[in-house]
Amino acid sequence: MVDIKICGIQTPDILSIVAQSGARFAGFVFAEHSPRAIHPEQARLLARQLPTGLRSVGLCVDPDDYLLSRIVSAVPLDFIQLHGHESVARVQAIKSRYHIPIIKAFALSSPEDLAQIEAYVPVIDWILCDAKAPAGGKIPGGNGIPFDWTILKEKKFAKPWMLSGGLTSANVGEALSLLSPDAVDVSSGVESQRGVKDAGKIKEFIAAVKNSLA
Repeated sequence: MVDIKICGIQTPDILSIVAQSGARFAGFVFAEHSPRAIHPEQARLLARQLPTGLRSVGLCVDPDDYLLSRIVSAVPLDFIQLHGHESVARVQAIKSRYHIPIIKAFALSSPEDLAQIEAYVPVIDWILCDAKAPAGGKIPGGNGIPFDWTILKEKKFAKPWMLSGGLTSANVGEALSLLSPDAVDVSSGVESQRGVKDAGKIKEFIAAVKNSLA
C-alpha cells in the first residue's frame, strides 16, 4: 500500500474531496512566498474538519521559533514538514520542543545528493525526496518539476519515505513501477492553475495511484 499526501490545501471543499478520495495526509503550507500559503487560523478551522485517519501536515521553510509557536498553538498538527535548509541540530531542537513527528524534505537531482539524508535519519520520522527548485525559484517545493527517479532505484531507507516532485496522474504510475515509496506527495500536479487545487485532478491522481497498485 502506498499512502497519498495532497499538499497545499486552502479551502473546505478541497479538503472534503481529499478526505473522500482516500488520501492519508493533508498538507497546509506555512511559507509566505508560496501561492498555497495559508494563515494558521484558516488552517486551524480546516484541521478541525479532518476525519479520522486523515493526518494533518504543516509545511514550513526554515521557520523560526515564533512562527512555529504560532502554528503549533493554533493548528492540531500530526506532522511538521521541514522543507528548507534546516540543520540536523535545528530539526532535533524543533522535535524536542514540540514533540511532533517530523517529515524532512531533501532536494535531489543526482546520486550524490542522497548522502545528505543519512545524518538526519536519527532525528526525523519521514524522509521526503523532492526535486531541486529551479535557479532563482522562491519556493523549494511545489514547482511541478520531476527529478531522475532512477537515483532512488533499489535505495533502502531506515525510515519511511515519500516521493515528491512533479508527480501527476499521468506519471505517478510510471514512478511507482520503478520505486516503492511508502507515500507519494503531490501539490502542483493536482492544480488547475498555480496554487488552485482542482477536485477532478485530485480524484484522477488518487485513482492513478490505486490503479498502479492493483
